[in-house]
Parts: sequence; C-alpha cells; structure tokens
Amino acid sequence: MTPYAKIISACLLSSLLAGCSTADRLAQVGKEPPLTAIQDPRTQPGYRPVQMPMPVKEPEHYNANSLWRSGNRAFFQDQRAKKVGDILTVVVTISDQAEFDNSSEHSRSDTSNVGAGGALGTAIDTLALPASASSTALASVDSAANFKGTGSIDRKEELKTTVAAVVTQVLPNGNLVIEGRQEVRVNYEVRELVVGGVVRPQDIQSNNTIDSKKIAEARIGYGGRGQITSVQQPRYGSQVLDIVLPF
Repeated sequence: MTPYAKIISACLLSSLLAGCSTADRLAQVGKEPPLTAIQDPRTQPGYRPVQMPMPVKEPEHYNANSLWRSGNRAFFQDQRAKKVGDILTVVVTISDQAEFDNSSEHSRSDTSNVGAGGALGTAIDTLALPASASSTALASVDSAANFKGTGSIDRKEELKTTVAAVVTQVLPNGNLVIEGRQEVRVNYEVRELVVGGVVRPQDIQSNNTIDSKKIAEARIGYGGRGQITSVQQPRYGSQVLDIVLPF
C-alpha cells in the first residue's frame, strides 16, 4: 500500500469514527452523559487474570489441644476483605512533584582543501585549468554546525480521595487482586475514578481500608467525559493529521 493510500484510508477511517461519535453526541444533546452499567470486571474486553510467581503453599494443620490453625493470621475472625466478591476501601493518595531544567549546546566547524602539486599539478594547470586557477587549490570545503537546546519541566500533581474496590481474584499465595470504579455525574460532566492492582491481606487495616501506596502493580486512572472534556480535546481531523503528517 502506497503512502497516499495509507493516508486516504486513515482519513476515511477517522471520518467513519467521527461520524459514529457525532451521531452519539447529537443523540445526547440536552441530556446528561449516561453512567456506565455495573458489570463484572472479569467480563470486560481485554480482562486477563493476573499471573505472578507463587511460593509453595504450606499445608494447613491443627495442633493438638489447640484452637490455633497453622497459617492463620488472627485468633478471632475479622471482617476484612479476603475472598472473591469482598469489598474494601482504597484510600488514594497521590502527591507527585517533579522539576527539571537542562540545556545542551553543540558547535563544530571543519575546513578541507584539496590540491595537486609537482608534475601532476603542472599538467593540470596547463591542460585543464584556466590561467586564473591553480591546481594547488582544486577544491575547498568549509562546514559549520551549531546547536543549542534548552528544556524545563515543572509539574505538581495531588489527588486525595477514596473508592470502594471489589476482590476479583485470590492468588495462590493469598494476595488479592482488586478492581474498583467510581463515577460521579455533576450537571453535564461525569468524573471517573478507576483503581486496580494486587494487595497483601496484611496491609489491609482493621477498618477494611488500604492505602494506594501499598498496592502492587497499581493502575489508577482519574478522568471524565462530557461537554467540558469534549471541548478540551482537538477535533478528530486534527488528531489524525498530527499522526500521519511527517512534518
């Protein structure tokens, strides 16, 4: 497929997608953005059970004349999440700050001369070159390059909120795979908060909460959809041109 055919195909595909999106948006004129139906996360497209290296599981046994069971974490049973379907609260605390300032400068110059002397130079001067030219300076090449670049990053992000998550899988070593989603609609804008990852039962507090910093393979997403989010993004045509145009 030629580059022109690829560009045309991309434009046609973007037009079709934009048409579907436009039809959906036109159907929602004057209406609030709909909330997503509650669904089992395991039935969502792209969901894959988590597989991680597991230690050898020790067999459970009771000691004689004792109520204690090997591998038990507490004498009395608590209400903290420990099996598929249980709910726990995730305290999301993100405080990120980064500041970078760097610069680079590069400069190079080069001069090259090519000439011929002796009998060869005399022959060239007599047979090939005009009277005003000399074989001792047949060619001269000068080059110069200069580069200077500067860049800086100053970023500060802070997010504090809570979201309830559901245990979707219990790994062989007892760790829990959790996933939670929260949607809040305010006027014509929906705010979404998604949390997922792997937690240790030991890190779950007595009040059935866990800090987001203790979630392994954490996936935390905070965004939204609606009228405000729509106007903050470039049009589909602009996004496609930014991708396919080489300059």
